[in-house]
Amino acid sequence: MEQKEKEKKEEMGRDEVAEALADVFSNVSLMVKGELEVANNRLLMLEKMNERVTEEYSRFGDVASGLRVFVEQLSNKNRSFEDYVQQIDTIDQQVTEFEAVVSKLDEYVSMLEKKVVSAYRSTASEQSISNYTR
Repeated sequence: MEQKEKEKKEEMGRDEVAEALADVFSNVSLMVKGELEVANNRLLMLEKMNERVTEEYSRFGDVASGLRVFVEQLSNKNRSFEDYVQQIDTIDQQVTEFEAVVSKLDEYVSMLEKKVVSAYRSTASEQSISNYTR
């Protein structure tokens, strides 16, 4: 009988050990499952963040394309204005030359005016002298 009791005790001890091991394995399994869920959630969050960044960069690409077209249009307009600017510079140069000519003509006219006044005065004084001498 003692043998049977020993076997029963051993069997009960084995059952307790088996239960304890089953609990340990179950708890370790739950812990690993929880860690995997955390890792999976982090990966899902990272995937969503990558999608969001992709959308933002896509918008930036669209904005950059629009800006490139705008800059090309401005460059074309600038080239068309260069002709006008060159014409304005030419006109400015011609006006400067014309002002120089007008200045010389003004000096010449002033000189002629002085000569005419001088000639008129000398003619007038000669006539007055001849009127007195008669």
